[in-house]
Amino acid sequence: MKPAAKAYSAGVKDYRQTYWEPNYQVTETDILACFKITPQPGVSREEAAAAVAAESSTGTWTTVWTDLLTDLDHYKGRAYRIEDVPGDDSRFYAFIAYPIDLFEEGSVVNVFTSLVGNVFGFKAIRALRLEDVRFPIAYVKTCGGPPNGIQVERDKMDKYGRPLLGCTLKPKLGLSAKNYGRATYECLRGGLDFTKDDENVNSQPFMRWRDRFEFVAEAIHKAEAETGERKGHYLNVTAPTPEEMYKRAEFAKELDMPIIMHDFLTGGFCANTGLANWCRDNGMLLHIHRAMHAVIDRNPHHGIHFRVLTKALRLSGGDHLHTGTVVGKLEGDRASTLGWIDLLRERYIKEDRSRGIFFDQDWGSMPGAFAVASGGIHVWHMPALVSIFGDDSVLQFGGGTLGHPWGNAAGAAANRVALEACVEARNSGRELEREGKEILTAAAKSSPELRIAMETWKEIKFEFDTVDKLDVAHA
Repeated sequence: MKPAAKAYSAGVKDYRQTYWEPNYQVTETDILACFKITPQPGVSREEAAAAVAAESSTGTWTTVWTDLLTDLDHYKGRAYRIEDVPGDDSRFYAFIAYPIDLFEEGSVVNVFTSLVGNVFGFKAIRALRLEDVRFPIAYVKTCGGPPNGIQVERDKMDKYGRPLLGCTLKPKLGLSAKNYGRATYECLRGGLDFTKDDENVNSQPFMRWRDRFEFVAEAIHKAEAETGERKGHYLNVTAPTPEEMYKRAEFAKELDMPIIMHDFLTGGFCANTGLANWCRDNGMLLHIHRAMHAVIDRNPHHGIHFRVLTKALRLSGGDHLHTGTVVGKLEGDRASTLGWIDLLRERYIKEDRSRGIFFDQDWGSMPGAFAVASGGIHVWHMPALVSIFGDDSVLQFGGGTLGHPWGNAAGAAANRVALEACVEARNSGRELEREGKEILTAAAKSSPELRIAMETWKEIKFEFDTVDKLDVAHA
């Protein structure tokens, strides 16, 4: 391996002189970040931490005369603490404080352009991961946040005391608009609260968006009339341009739909914040899909941790966010997932390294959003899901609804019976995860749909090792 060049020589700034301040006392208005840094050989921890602080705030590689034209001591980022990564001598945590004045008010776009902009390509760093960010209440109050929030959504949908039930329509791509509407109707009349577009359903040649919206709206109104319950479908308005996105959202409103959907990472923070503001002004619920997140967050040494993306979404705006399932087919251990679920829903979250939370986070009066469990789940998972996610969640069974041998309505009925049995058992003091089999078996005696579902998926498990483990687990 070619040895790394010495970081500093004549004419190259030593970042430590300006950006390494181990005695700095953070203020209540600082934005705080924790980075996991893998430095190049020969680069000290202090050099690397100071370089990250500099390159993500005011610094450049050499001394410039315009440094004298600003109050650099006020605006610069400061690396103020270094910690060992448990069980890993090749990396360390660097804690950096940024003055709030570095960032445009209410702009998630601007925050992340600074924190994870050019610095991730810096040669003195072999790998870099943004593990957590503390947003001070002074910055939180400049952001709109979820357009409705949990309580307002429950009131709009008239659903209380239990998790909500959803279903992602399958196959992901290829259905005609009319058949898509038929599938929606069957799921909703069977007992689900929501159905949804998958993340990549936009406006392809086989199903243009306007046709899909119309057939889905017909299905929803029909299911509502038959069941007496409020129903919804996440109509994906993600589009090639913001103008097209708003056109689709306006049409959903014309059809009296209660909720729309956006892919907040592929669509972008700018589009997402604008759409959240539109939803707030127009009384529309907003479901958020996290498509592309694992490209950013799954590598344990480089990228942005999902807990940070969760905070970004809460600031940018959304009433639902996919969070993983713990027990399904997608990555995510239990402790980490419980951590970011709290960051999504609760008002104040304390630092808790056992769940990967590096900072206290105060959301003030900003409402929380529903955690959405989706991906490879079925009725056997229901006791664990209710136990893990609690009531303020949406449990979405795609294949676990549509794969029922008797069809979509039967699959939906099985999920609804399983959910209500688990909620009743929990409310009576039973331990769901220990007694789950008995609870479901008893409920299946009066529900042939549930009995067949349990038989169909009794051997289906997704037991793989977690790739992105909490660092405390390595100690």
